[in-house]
Amino acid sequence: MRKILLLFLVTSSMYSQSEYPQDYFRNPLDITLVLSGTFAELRSAHFHSGLDIKTQQKTGLKVYAAAEGYVSRIKISHYGYGKALYVTHPNGYTTVYAHLQKFSDRLEKYIKECQYDKETFEVEVFPSADELLIAPNEVIAYSGNTGGSGGPHLHFEIRDNQERPINPMLFGIDIKDSRQPFVSAVYAYPKDENATINGKKERVPLRLIPQKTGDYKVEEITAYGNIGFGVTSYDKQDLAPNNNGVSNIQTFFNGNKSLEIDFKRFSFDETKHIKRLIDYEYFKTKRSRIQKLFIEENNPLSLYKDAYDNGYIMVEDSTSSVFKTRIRDFKGNETWINIPIQGKKEALEIPEADYSNKTTIYANQATELKTGLVTVNFYSNTVYEDVDIDYSVSSDTLHLHEDNIPLQKNFYINYDLSHYKPKDLDKMFIARLYGYYKKPSYVSTKRKGNTLSAGSKVLGTYTLAMDTVAPTITPINFKDKKWLSKYRYLKVKIDDDLSGISKYRATVNGQWILMEYDYKTKMLVHDFNDNIVKDTKNDLKIIVTDNVGNSSTFEATFFRK
Repeated sequence: MRKILLLFLVTSSMYSQSEYPQDYFRNPLDITLVLSGTFAELRSAHFHSGLDIKTQQKTGLKVYAAAEGYVSRIKISHYGYGKALYVTHPNGYTTVYAHLQKFSDRLEKYIKECQYDKETFEVEVFPSADELLIAPNEVIAYSGNTGGSGGPHLHFEIRDNQERPINPMLFGIDIKDSRQPFVSAVYAYPKDENATINGKKERVPLRLIPQKTGDYKVEEITAYGNIGFGVTSYDKQDLAPNNNGVSNIQTFFNGNKSLEIDFKRFSFDETKHIKRLIDYEYFKTKRSRIQKLFIEENNPLSLYKDAYDNGYIMVEDSTSSVFKTRIRDFKGNETWINIPIQGKKEALEIPEADYSNKTTIYANQATELKTGLVTVNFYSNTVYEDVDIDYSVSSDTLHLHEDNIPLQKNFYINYDLSHYKPKDLDKMFIARLYGYYKKPSYVSTKRKGNTLSAGSKVLGTYTLAMDTVAPTITPINFKDKKWLSKYRYLKVKIDDDLSGISKYRATVNGQWILMEYDYKTKMLVHDFNDNIVKDTKNDLKIIVTDNVGNSSTFEATFFRK
């Protein structure tokens, strides 16, 4: 195994982005691979960076290293990937295994020593290249449902030596798929006020007509000027009903290629710009993702190829044209959409917009909004383009448009609390009001003197909120003075009704113990197999603190022998 270190030095200079080894990586599970999520499919605020492999609706399946290498990173977090393991291989690639239930015995021992040393459940460590060597076909973990997972599955990635995720299917990871992608909707977009589509100057839904071949044609449209198209499309594999993401989209205007979107690789720095690929306003109002087949300004995504005129087409008056779209899955199954276009120039009145109650946020410069004791700062490049928003302040409530405009980065809200009583300041935070009943949701808030500050990437309604109620702590499988000799686990439920749990700490006889936290079930669990609890009589103490500093303490005595 020591030879791996020499191989890393040799192969790092030979590494090529354009060649993907086909027989190097094995299936990370010993079951037939069935996916609940494909590479680069569209998620709420990012592209999916791997394959979500179904684990037969259960946890605890053996997870195998896809190839020999060394453990280069272990990260355990309450959210996101949950328990995640990173293995770097001699060919320069790194495989990632996430939402794990637990690691193999030797890796579990290693990470628990780190957790006890740091006295925290959440840890991130980067072992050296010769510290945790991995053999071919070694069982490195067991599948789970930790972190932000919506159900039991294994999230599996392959990354290059620049930490860019690549579709694992490019490396020969095989998924059975003989089904064509399908299309649920097609739309046309005018680029500017001089363009029209079916007599309108706005996004227009087009009538899809399915064909026996699995392709689609669209009822003929009339158009004029620069226009673009958008499509809602999915793929299905043979062994699962899930609507998954497609692999490649190409467009053609009168036989000439206009644009290609290739979902084989991206960087984490750009994944947030998914908001520029989809019609964000439509997604936030209709919960459906239209993929724009044109590139708007300030779109830095690297997925595009062969973008002639950024994917827009020019339709002249009294012409006949055809716009075609080819949608492919990774296995090469493809679906075509055929859109016939008649050029027709129409003189339409443009209703004069009322901007009297609007506030402009500029893309390339900072904008500060201030009303009373509330200040909002938009720094340069917060928005993708200049936008007009609704903005008002009423008492302590800030109305900042609706969440239908995509943002590149945080704007910042500042509240001057000098008019509040000093005793109340420590319990106050900035909250976003959401849902039909406008419930307050905690936004990470900082206080400096009499000023509260918070950053957010989501427009909407914000207000000041106060939390004076401490978290609750409830024992689940024991009570005070109970014998627990036959118990493997100690379980406690924690909850907070407003600002949310910030931190917790558990000790037995004054010594810190590891309690794993699952925010989905609100459970804290200690494994007695850690062999930390060795006395017959044990005094348990748990302190839980919410995001504004309210704390609760739970104490109990239990016995073991």
